[in-house]
Amino acid sequence: MDALAFEHHLTSPQGRGHRPAHGHAATAGGYACGDEITMTIAVAGDRVTDAGFEARGCGASSAAASAAVGLIRGASITEAARIGTAEVARELGGLSPGKLHAAELAADALARALGGAVRAHAHIPRNPSQPPTLVAMSGGVDSAVAAHLCAREGPTLAVTLELWADAENDAESSCCSATAVAQARSLAHQMGIPHFTIDLRDEFRAGVVDPFIAGYAAGETPNPCVGCNGHVRLDAMLDLADRLGCGALATGHYARTAEPDDARGPLLRVATDTAKDQTYMLAALKPDSLARMRFPLGELRKPEVRRIAAEAGLPVAAKVDSQDLCFLAGTSRARFMERHGAIPSAPGEIVDTTGAVLGRHDGQHRFTVGQRRGLGIASAEPLFVLHKDAHTARVTVGVREELRTDRVAIRAARLHRDGRRVDRVKLRYRQQPLTARVAGDAGEGRHRSLSLQLGEPVDGAAPGQLACLMDGDVVVGWGTIDGRSPT
Repeated sequence: MDALAFEHHLTSPQGRGHRPAHGHAATAGGYACGDEITMTIAVAGDRVTDAGFEARGCGASSAAASAAVGLIRGASITEAARIGTAEVARELGGLSPGKLHAAELAADALARALGGAVRAHAHIPRNPSQPPTLVAMSGGVDSAVAAHLCAREGPTLAVTLELWADAENDAESSCCSATAVAQARSLAHQMGIPHFTIDLRDEFRAGVVDPFIAGYAAGETPNPCVGCNGHVRLDAMLDLADRLGCGALATGHYARTAEPDDARGPLLRVATDTAKDQTYMLAALKPDSLARMRFPLGELRKPEVRRIAAEAGLPVAAKVDSQDLCFLAGTSRARFMERHGAIPSAPGEIVDTTGAVLGRHDGQHRFTVGQRRGLGIASAEPLFVLHKDAHTARVTVGVREELRTDRVAIRAARLHRDGRRVDRVKLRYRQQPLTARVAGDAGEGRHRSLSLQLGEPVDGAAPGQLACLMDGDVVVGWGTIDGRSPT
């Protein structure tokens, strides 16, 4: 450790107490240790024009923040995006393990402030000969391999979104927590890729979590990932790609595109690895957004992806895939909604189709149409949830034959191509597509409601879930399953 470098930043901190005009401020720390750093960064065009900080806690935090200010002032935006814990520690002449936490805090605050400033004020002109690709990184193996493949082809930048913070969540298994963001940033820097951190917590709450809670309160079973990809997360990253002069946004989703030369924009196509295919979750993407995206894993299978990661020496090659909704990691759906959505445990009746009371429950939001397990009712035949009434808190159950239907109503539908092309539909993420057609004459565009005729009965369609409308293996539209009977 170079004691002189550390002492210089400790006794003569650069930018302490300075808040640049038109700067963006962000804070890191404030946990059990009590250390906290707030960085304020101003950018214009493609450069960092000014920076300052406030620090609370040990002297090492102040020194680390001063080092970060010295590194970032006057740097290009992409140079600033390369600065992490290692660079801050190096600027201080090296840090002992006991003080390395200060460099981590400074790097975290710097990344958050830089991301906010870039979102508000950056503008990097696009290089027409070789614009960089912006890659969405979650810290998992899929996005890491997507970044690796893009970096082999040309200039690459990375971004990770912080979407949710909750003391009851498992930060290690969530792909959107502050912990996950820090891990993704460290991985990108190890790969030599500049990394941007974007705080999207307010937008995520308003555009994803609140509708998720409202859907369950209304008696439906919403799919938040569809709205997140279609209206919140990817829109924010596409906007960032424009500000950074990128030619495309790449993600680690298993998906492909079809009909790229159509003037109306390309369509989604099922991935080669159908077991990992994620087109259902991306179905709400608009064709003009899809035209600006790349899916490097679309032609690969999961074992190939892990092999590429291992051969490239990526430390996430064997990392387990995330299974939960990112904001539910480490907690239950019911517990989450009771804490965040003001949905009380409202007891209600479980009845059969004649209205006979078979039992009671602690909240209709704990059930979904088609559910069999967890009803708590003894019956000679297996019973399934047929319907939920949020106003009366009544859950209706019945046997499988009463659940089956060959017609499904959808609302707020969007057809990217003529409805006559629809020959199948996917009603759940992990469900195989079912043969189907759109009833009536439904042309390209928006439709308040549509009716689907299925080729064979299905065991229920959960209101609130997405109906992914397909022509073979190509997504030509989508809508939300309605609880009303089709007309």
